[in-house]
Amino acid sequence: MKHPVPRVAAIHDLSGFGRASLTIVSPVLSTMGMQVCPLPTSLLSTHTSGFEGYTFLDLTLEMEKIIDHWKKIGIEFDSIYSGFLGSPQQVDIVSRFIDDFNSRNQLVVVDPVIGDDGVTYGPYGPDMIEAMKNLVRKAGIITPNYTESCFLLDRKYKKMVSEAEIKEHLFSLSEKGPGRVVITSVPLGQYNEKSFVYAYDREFDTYWKVGCSYIPASYPGTGDMFTSVLVGALLQGDSLPIALDRAVQFVSLAIRSTFGYGSPGREGVLFEKVLYSLMTPLSMSNYEVVK
Repeated sequence: MKHPVPRVAAIHDLSGFGRASLTIVSPVLSTMGMQVCPLPTSLLSTHTSGFEGYTFLDLTLEMEKIIDHWKKIGIEFDSIYSGFLGSPQQVDIVSRFIDDFNSRNQLVVVDPVIGDDGVTYGPYGPDMIEAMKNLVRKAGIITPNYTESCFLLDRKYKKMVSEAEIKEHLFSLSEKGPGRVVITSVPLGQYNEKSFVYAYDREFDTYWKVGCSYIPASYPGTGDMFTSVLVGALLQGDSLPIALDRAVQFVSLAIRSTFGYGSPGREGVLFEKVLYSLMTPLSMSNYEVVK
């Protein structure tokens, strides 16, 4: 299946304020030449990081109605891309969605949003982790952060890990189903001033890594931004290592731009300032093959 403009089913939540999920996914992928078809999982007044008293509307029932309508009118997608899901029920809906809208050469990307810094987000418990373990089996590529890779593999979280341990995480996750696995925010023990993204491609039995300089700031939505650029680059025909490079460089540029302005962290990165860079060729590649 190939549309003149690649079509992406984007299954994420929507926040009225604060850059995260669909308010990042849609502009990033649109800038990269993709048609974004949002399937919102919930509607919030703001995202949940740094804001109190936010409103929350669960759209689980509406998701099923939207999907039923899409089935009736015969919509097809070049890619299915899921992010934050609010319950095991929503995970089941996405799993069925992948089965029902499956097509040849389709890019199925699951960002298994579970937690960070060794802990789960909010109300997430063992039932959600188990549901996410089942969902990643249906993906062609998954993009957990290091914490999420530990949850998916039932491994103990470590503040510092070795490259050999990350390679084992990548390989073990690939054995669960996805042919390509990307792990972000990898805390390598010998580096204090850099953050790394690692990837494994089962078809070529090759490991990759891309590093970036550490910035002393934290912003919500950077994971959504990374995976969105990755999806867009792969749909444009880039190889996995080049797609990794583009995603890392864009996120790094957005973070640096935001840090320079001193913008409140909870509002997310000022990616609007650097969206133009997604339309320019990659000027320099930093990826490395991991032996």
